[in-house]
Amino acid sequence: MRTPHRITTHPYTNPYEELAGLDDGPLDEFLHEDVRDEQTEQDEAAAQDDPWAPPNHRRNGRRRRRGRFAGLPLALKAVVALVVLAAFLTLGDRWALLYAERRAADTLKDRFDLAAAPEVEIGGFPFLTQLADERLDSVKVTVPDVAADRISLAQVTATARDVRLDTDGPTAVRGAEVPRLEGDVLLSFADLNRELGASQVTFTGQGRDRVAARGTLPVAGHDLRLRAEARILRDGDHGIATHIGGMRLDIGDLATYRPGARATDGLHLSRDSAARLARETSKAKALLSIPSVVRRLGVPDSVVREALRNESKLTDLTGTPRFLHQAMRLNLIDLALDHPALLKRLGFDPALLDALPRLTRPVLADQLSLGFRLPEPPSGQLRLRDVRVEEDGIRVRLEGAGLAVGRR
Repeated sequence: MRTPHRITTHPYTNPYEELAGLDDGPLDEFLHEDVRDEQTEQDEAAAQDDPWAPPNHRRNGRRRRRGRFAGLPLALKAVVALVVLAAFLTLGDRWALLYAERRAADTLKDRFDLAAAPEVEIGGFPFLTQLADERLDSVKVTVPDVAADRISLAQVTATARDVRLDTDGPTAVRGAEVPRLEGDVLLSFADLNRELGASQVTFTGQGRDRVAARGTLPVAGHDLRLRAEARILRDGDHGIATHIGGMRLDIGDLATYRPGARATDGLHLSRDSAARLARETSKAKALLSIPSVVRRLGVPDSVVREALRNESKLTDLTGTPRFLHQAMRLNLIDLALDHPALLKRLGFDPALLDALPRLTRPVLADQLSLGFRLPEPPSGQLRLRDVRVEEDGIRVRLEGAGLAVGRR
């Protein structure tokens, strides 16, 4: 018997669902692998064509810094802001101080008719609060060029303390009151030597109160070597004076002139000149042939007569130390009036002998005077406290009280 054919039935499957299942299968991997390989090849080709450059981290670092600052605590931000504000306030205070110092220098220059604007330094900090309080801790003024008697250049430095201002607001200062002031006046040797350079005399310090003057002085066409000492003295409370001593003019190695009325003053032969006179027979005979000279030499007439007749006796006379000493004591100014030919024979210029008597002690002292006098202030007191000779010049210390500048 024939067995009937059994039909096997399969459950129904949707073909689209099978295609969707391929999405995660090998086909998807195959397709993505092709895309990755292609992209890799493109990147490698681009890397070969473009030059290498270092990575740029600036943008990322900037983001990180901004991020850190943004994360600061509020208190720290406030401190930074206060520091910046204080810096701006300090800068503004310094600018205001510089402006005030410049205005003060210009005002002092115009008011006191100074040759140059002084240097003004206002002390204390902050300046704006002092200005608002109308009181300054200190004001230092340095005036480089001030007339001082025969010297046109002197430096004045003064410091005022606790200065009280008279103002019409912060920008309008009418005047100031100075209850206390200390300072000094310097007559520098550099300025003295330059100002008095016409006589080619230089000044140097010699102790606490003495100044040495050395140089040359032109007289009747001759440059005579000058030596003198000036003693610096205080003249009351407002000035200084100089006492000139030890004045001496050397005429080469021929003679020395000392102005004055003492026995040692006048024109005298130098030691070398007197020694040459003793060796030169003609000059010695010319000197001994004048009776007034013989009397001043203190030589007996009989000895002189023998010396004039016998050169051996003349040598014995002029070679003694006593004759040399007496010859140096002769005042040749007196001889020049009565015996000008004798002085000319000894090597003196008649014009010089005529000019020397006019160089008296007062005339020379006036040329070497280093006087100075403080000006009288319109109000208050200003006086000298001390005078001292220092290495760089003559320093006069001063002090003042109750001084006023401008209108009160």
